[in-house]
Amino acid sequence: MKKLIHSDPEIIESVIRACSVCFVGMADTDGTPYVLPMSFGYRDGVVYLHSSQEGRSISILERNPRVCITFCTDPQLTFQHPEVACSYSVRSRSVIGWGIVTYEEDPEKKRDALKVLMRQYADQNFHYNDPAVRNVKIWVVPLTEMTCKEFGVQSGR
Repeated sequence: MKKLIHSDPEIIESVIRACSVCFVGMADTDGTPYVLPMSFGYRDGVVYLHSSQEGRSISILERNPRVCITFCTDPQLTFQHPEVACSYSVRSRSVIGWGIVTYEEDPEKKRDALKVLMRQYADQNFHYNDPAVRNVKIWVVPLTEMTCKEFGVQSGR
């Protein structure tokens, strides 16, 4: 089995679009890691996330807004020979991106971010009432760097 590295933006975006969850990694100023699975939206190199207004992640990000975000497609077990353990691998594609979190406060831009987020999961328009928009924390993460890898590829490919 081999690993492929992709740099084509269309392939990278297709991996992100195929995912239903991303994992957001952050580090506190003392180096303590913290990783959250989160729902997300993606548009034009920007990841949109949402959360409550406060909590451990918000406290960490106030001190260190740098994050690493990982997306991974559903893994599929693959092998070259069913009786050879070393020939087994997990077939998947992943994207890892890095960026700095800022928060959107403008109500209309928050609504737009929520639309981007919901488009990841449903192909319909939603209405967002004022209290809900006011109470949600919208994270905006322009990805400054991205890598994309595909694992478990048969050697003949």
